[in-house]
Amino acid sequence: MKNIVAGHIAASTAEFVELALGTPVELWLGVEGESEMERAARMDAARDILADNPDFPDLVSRVAAEAIEAFAPELFNVVALSRPVGRRLPSRKAAAA
Repeated sequence: MKNIVAGHIAASTAEFVELALGTPVELWLGVEGESEMERAARMDAARDILADNPDFPDLVSRVAAEAIEAFAPELFNVVALSRPVGRRLPSRKAAAA
């Protein structure tokens, strides 16, 4: 089975994500051993992309949700846990004490 995104064949998972998002993953996650100057330049580029594409975070969320649904659908099996009647969670003040 071939992974085709926007008419391009992705050879790896990283390539698939890059094609789906239109930006390399390293832009958002960084690379090991990058200098402070490289990090600052990367962050500037990321800010510019977000400023030009305000819907980008929604796209990323959708791509992530579709990947989870395709490869790990059990992660979406969320069950509400019941809480015994009459029991309340401690307040933040009581928990901090």
